[in-house]
Amino acid sequence: MAMHPKRKKRLIAVCMIVLAAGAAIGLILYALSSNINLFFSPTDIADGKAPVEQRIRAGGMVLEGSVKRGEKLDVQFVLTDYANNVTVQYNGILPDLFREGQGIVATGKLDANRVFIASEVLAKHDENYMPPEVAEALEKSGHKVKSDSEKPAQY
Repeated sequence: MAMHPKRKKRLIAVCMIVLAAGAAIGLILYALSSNINLFFSPTDIADGKAPVEQRIRAGGMVLEGSVKRGEKLDVQFVLTDYANNVTVQYNGILPDLFREGQGIVATGKLDANRVFIASEVLAKHDENYMPPEVAEALEKSGHKVKSDSEKPAQY
């Protein structure tokens, strides 16, 4: 039994729409997966949980006495969660609130030597704020972090 020409055209059109929609969804999912920035603490990085050469975020405290400035805008410092340390290299202008003993979150990639090459460094915006990921990483390492209720009120 032969298919009616009108039905055949409809079937082809429906198949093309399904294929186009599938391709579009596949491309969207691929684009979104490459833009995900997973967060890792220095302990996660030291334990090898962080992928090499993939864009990630790392957070912790800037270790006291670890900031070394190089030529022009090159800066190297150590990021810690008080259990493990990660060396961070950054080329650029650091935020005004960046300083040793400060909580930061950096975006970048780990190189083959497990050095974090940062493309962006963000410092907390005031002395009472700690990024949630950094606070959680510090608590996991046994370092006490003040909760909002323990902090002095600011008016």
